[in-house]
Amino acid sequence: MNKITPLVKGIITGIIMVILSLAFYYSQIPVESNLHYTIYILYALGIAWALIGYSSSVSYTGKFGDIFGQGFRCFIVVTLIMVAFTAIFSMQHPEFAEKAAGFYKEDLIKERNKTPAEIEKLVADAKKQYTTSLVSLTIFGYLITGAIITAAGSAFLLMRRK
Repeated sequence: MNKITPLVKGIITGIIMVILSLAFYYSQIPVESNLHYTIYILYALGIAWALIGYSSSVSYTGKFGDIFGQGFRCFIVVTLIMVAFTAIFSMQHPEFAEKAAGFYKEDLIKERNKTPAEIEKLVADAKKQYTTSLVSLTIFGYLITGAIITAAGSAFLLMRRK
C-alpha cells in the first residue's frame, strides 16, 4: 500500500502552488484577476487530501486533535515553501519594492502632513523593508488560512463520520 505522509502531501501541494504562481507571473495575468484564487483552492485541496487520507486510514482515531494534527503537518510545510518562494522571488525582483515605494510616496504627498525630508526617509525605509513585510504577510496569511481550512475540514469529517 502506497502511504503518502502529510509532509509529502504538503511538499507536493507547495511545489504545485509555486509552479502555478510562476505560471501566472510569466503569463502576465494581472494580480487583480480572480484566477489567482486557484492558488488558494490548491492549498485547500492539498489540506483536504491530507485530512481525507488520514480519516480513511486504519490509524484514524476519530479525535479532532489527531485529524487537525495531520492537516497541520501539511499546511505548515506548504507555508514554509510559499514563504521561501516569496522571499526569493521578492529579492529577485527589486522593481516590486520600487513600485510599492512609488505608490507609498504618492499617498504621503496626498496626505500633506509630512515634510519632503520625512517623506523621503519613510519611502526609503519602506523600500528597505519591502521583502520583510511581504514575507511577514505571507507567513500570517498562509498560517491563518491553513488553520481555518484544517479546522473546518476536520470538523466536517468528524461530523460526517457520526
